[in-house]
Amino acid sequence: MNPDLQKLQPYPFEKLNALKASCQLENGQPAIEGHIALSIGEPKHDAPKFVLESITNNLNQINRYPLTKGSLELRLAIANWLTRRFKLAADALDAETNILPVTGTREALFSFAQCMVNRSDGALVLMPNPFYQIYEGAAFLSGAEPYFYNTEKENNYLPDFDAIEESTWDSCQIIYICTPGNPTGSVISKQQLKKLIALALKHNFTIVSDECYSEIYFDESNPPAGLLEAAEEYGNKSFENCIVFHSLSKRSNLPGMRSGFVAGDENLIKSYVLYRTYHGCAMPPVHQIASIEAWNDETHVKHNRELYVKKFDAVIEILKPVINVTLPDAGFYLWLNTPIDDENFAKDLFAQQNVTVLPGSYLSRESDGINPGKNHVRLALVAPLDECITAANRIKEYIQTLNTNN
Repeated sequence: MNPDLQKLQPYPFEKLNALKASCQLENGQPAIEGHIALSIGEPKHDAPKFVLESITNNLNQINRYPLTKGSLELRLAIANWLTRRFKLAADALDAETNILPVTGTREALFSFAQCMVNRSDGALVLMPNPFYQIYEGAAFLSGAEPYFYNTEKENNYLPDFDAIEESTWDSCQIIYICTPGNPTGSVISKQQLKKLIALALKHNFTIVSDECYSEIYFDESNPPAGLLEAAEEYGNKSFENCIVFHSLSKRSNLPGMRSGFVAGDENLIKSYVLYRTYHGCAMPPVHQIASIEAWNDETHVKHNRELYVKKFDAVIEILKPVINVTLPDAGFYLWLNTPIDDENFAKDLFAQQNVTVLPGSYLSRESDGINPGKNHVRLALVAPLDECITAANRIKEYIQTLNTNN
């Protein structure tokens, strides 16, 4: 048995289920009927019909083994999308060497560390705090130690790379960044990305940029920056030490299709292709064909953003009289700073209002003497508009009882 398995902590939703089970409920049920879950970041909008039609029209492809590298047509579609979306030079990306389709970014974010970490003494994998727990598990099971850099309210929940010691950068092999952030929704600026690229080249570590929420934003004229465009502007035209992860799950409401990609430094991609040849998780051919359709279309993505804009506008308008709440930079989460302990907030909200949110302390670790997720909760505005409005009114009513009691 791999002893590093013992280092893995329970997943946030295991803790949440235990918390809800501990509630003292009258007649064994929450006070209000009709449960609303804002806890899990699973898109609920309809999948694009043309993508579903592509799947049903190409089921005959199921009798073929897929290539680890995916089809050239898919890699070209991805390269073209990246070039359009991040305004890269026309020849910046080679579909043969810079692109690798993956079966969803969750497994790729995890397995990338298994491939890339040199199990040397003192190897560090840096990650934001709060964070997506896959990063931590990836670090432990690659033989490295996680190092948490805090993203706090005082800094708009953004990382402060200047606060990290030189000795830490020297031991860093991978740094995970998440922009737009999960759970905070904060977007790392292009200037910050360039600063990080300079550090990566100086200290020879890999930047893993999780950009899975990049296509959910609120200003059509100002989409979030990405690592590859920052690298190109910096002059790192070969994307050395830079890898980005993108997915169709949030962008196109296709989480069950498990379709994403990694792109960037061709030397890293080459090694990762070798790893995945043995890992054996190539995307099914029918999903590859459907993915081409999705990456080639922006109309459904813009419509998807419009739905989120309506939900954020409505929910924030309802909540702002009772709690400090602002529109995040991007993504579909509200990261609320709670007036009481986050576990108690989530527990009592469920018992009294039958709304489930995720305690922020379940998404973070104590680092530098603080737990930056404490006294926060994450709200995933993935439910339909009417459910989000109902949930917001219930949360408002619950917060009003707190304010009255105080």
